[in-house]
Formats: sequence, structure tokens, C-alpha cells
Amino acid sequence: MSRRRTLGTKKKVALLVSAAAVAGGGAFVMASTSNAAQSPQTATESTVCQGLATALGNNQRFIEGQRSAPDAQSAARIVNREAVIAQIKVQQEASGCAVGESAQGSQAAAGQQPSQAASASAPASQAPPAGNAASGQQVCIGSTVTLSGEAGAPAASSNQFPAGTKLKVTNLDNNKSTTVEVTSVSGSCALLNNAAFEQVREPGKFLIRRALIEKVG
Repeated sequence: MSRRRTLGTKKKVALLVSAAAVAGGGAFVMASTSNAAQSPQTATESTVCQGLATALGNNQRFIEGQRSAPDAQSAARIVNREAVIAQIKVQQEASGCAVGESAQGSQAAAGQQPSQAASASAPASQAPPAGNAASGQQVCIGSTVTLSGEAGAPAASSNQFPAGTKLKVTNLDNNKSTTVEVTSVSGSCALLNNAAFEQVREPGKFLIRRALIEKVG
């Protein structure tokens, strides 16, 4: 009788140890899964992250330009763009992207080598500088379009067109278009503010890979 009780006790202990091991293993697996889910994505892993990184890079490049060649309005412009960068970082965090990741040079599409990006653009000998393009002419061939993070009525900023120029931007992936006026300087051919980007974006995307940009006024 005593032997039976001893065996029964050993079985219970073994079962408890086994259950504890399974529970511990499950907790470890859950923790690992949770940590993996929290790992931020990079611009090379996500179109959303690439768009936000490009927007961040464009604004950083604009600030660098203002600091290297300042004028009377540079300080105010820099403060404004720093606020935009802060908002983009908030969007990066909310989208599960690496916060602060920057990707300057929005002319090159993701996944392309520099030589491929260059071949997507018209040769310089065949196309006039964008700022001198005639009304209704396609400009900035091969450029991608992202958002500046700025609020306000639909507008654009550009490094090639002066304020007052009107640009028509068409997202060829959904055929949505918006015509906006250039109101400020940026680090890319056409950088749309939040309101303008909302008019042509695809849900959940912060980058227009196939864009048609036309100077219309």
C-alpha cells in the first residue's frame, strides 16, 4: 500500500513538472512572437516605411540646404520643417517602421540600382530643365512622389519649380489626380502636403511609385 502511494506521488510530481515545462515553453514562444511583432520594419521591407523614410529624408535635405545658404526666412522654414519631421516620426512609429530612418533622393524607386533609376529618366539632352518646361508638358520623368507631412490646403513643394507653378500629379496605380500649386521649396521635384496626397494616395501607402507629373500652369 505504501509503495502504491509513493508511485502515485511520483506520477503527480512528474505531471506537474511536465505541465510547468509546457507552460514555460508556451510563455517563451509567446514572448518571442510578441518581440518579433514589435520589431520595426525598414524602408526595404515595407512600401509604407519607404514612403515615410523618403519624406523624412526630403525634409532633412531641405533643412541642410537652408543652413548652407540661409536667407531672412531660413530660420522660420527650418522650424517648420523640424515640426514636419517630428510628425513623420510619429507616423513611422504608428506604422511599425524604424523611427528616424531617412531615405534621401526620392528620384530613385525602391529596389532599383542608381543606374536603373537613371535609365528611367529622360536623358538630359532630350528634355529641358523641369523649371523651363512648357505648360502641359510632362516633367520629372521617373520620379516617385511622397508627402511632406505638412498640413493646410492641398499644395506642393518643389526643388525645380518656383512658387505659383501649378502641377498635376497623377497616381497611375489608381488613376487619381490632383492639381496643386507650388507654395514652397523642398528636396524633390514634387512633394505633396497631406491634403494633396490624400487625394491621390492608395490606402495605407505613403509613396506613389508610378507617378505622372505635368506642369499645367
